[in-house]
Amino acid sequence: MTLPIALSGHDLIGQARTGTGKTLGFGVPLLQRVVSKAEGADGMPQALVVAPTRELAVQVATDLEKAGSVRSIRVAQIYGGRAFEPQVEKLRKGVEVVVGTPGRLLDLARQNHLDLSAVKVLVLDEADEMLDLGFLPDVERILELLPTERQTMLFSATMPGPVVTMARRFMKQPTHIRAEEVGEKRTVPDTEIFVYRAHSMDKGEVLARILQAEGRGLTMVFCRTKRTCDKVAADMADRGFAAAAVHGDLGQGAREQALRAFRSGKIDVLVATDVAARGIDVQDVTHVINY
Repeated sequence: MTLPIALSGHDLIGQARTGTGKTLGFGVPLLQRVVSKAEGADGMPQALVVAPTRELAVQVATDLEKAGSVRSIRVAQIYGGRAFEPQVEKLRKGVEVVVGTPGRLLDLARQNHLDLSAVKVLVLDEADEMLDLGFLPDVERILELLPTERQTMLFSATMPGPVVTMARRFMKQPTHIRAEEVGEKRTVPDTEIFVYRAHSMDKGEVLARILQAEGRGLTMVFCRTKRTCDKVAADMADRGFAAAAVHGDLGQGAREQALRAFRSGKIDVLVATDVAARGIDVQDVTHVINY
């Protein structure tokens, strides 16, 4: 739905739930407008994608690298939790596309390692999540560093007031597209939903019973706090399940190691906070449990 408008170069607001192919919706127009090194690019970033979490930034960057590989489009991943030096070196060598999280992007821009003066396409992915995480002020500071003549695409599942205000301030007559009808369920089709009532002391036992379901594949369990994540993962491991926790207190290396193990099937139960799991793209997940 977004492609014709995005390809025309107009500003765009896309409202869609997670899992509806947003990356393709902005990735194709973005890559079309970017000039590769072989086509005469000077190495200054021409496109910027801002994402709320490291995991989503990595996923988007990986998808763009694959899609742009035929033209050798260079993509830099810029996010916190990793050393500055490799990211600075990547930028120094020259890139066409930068994908990153607000804090690290702003840090590198302030240190003059990231020059955004040639950006002609901006994508704000999951803007409502950036608001929830308190990143909107940093995002607005980044926007002030960009050329006024650019295409801006904003994607968000919901449009809370501050996101609308930001869109009005920094976008030019954007076309607003909703990928679902009013009142449509917030789940992707083919999803069955079950609700189990349980005392807090019995939740571990109920979870273990669910994990014994016939035909269960990879399973994601969401918890509200990091402490609960660790507790639930340890409890499930003690019960014989291949479980691991992922949350913000883990180093980036440990988080990526857990995700690799989950994707490969070495562990089949991933216990995570909502923020830490944002942007994770894993095939063959059969069960998602809100603990």
